[in-house]
Amino acid sequence: MGFIVYILFSERTKRYYSGQTQDLENRLNEHNRGETSSLKSGIPWTLVWSYSCASRSEAMQLEKKIKKRGAGRFLDDIGHPVSRGA
Repeated sequence: MGFIVYILFSERTKRYYSGQTQDLENRLNEHNRGETSSLKSGIPWTLVWSYSCASRSEAMQLEKKIKKRGAGRFLDDIGHPVSRGA
């Protein structure tokens, strides 16, 4: 099973969050149930971007790149339209 790198956006806090998982639907539900205490203030979180990777190491490298650049800048770099509205 592959890994998915994802970027979420909170309209409430106007912040992005990036992460990686093997089960994107479950992970998004966990975030929106408040199971990640540092993200509770941003509920509801909306998925704005995801990318499937063949391995966990590939997913971790991509997640590190996104976190280093900042999710908003990363989305802008790849021409994703949501970055301009946030």
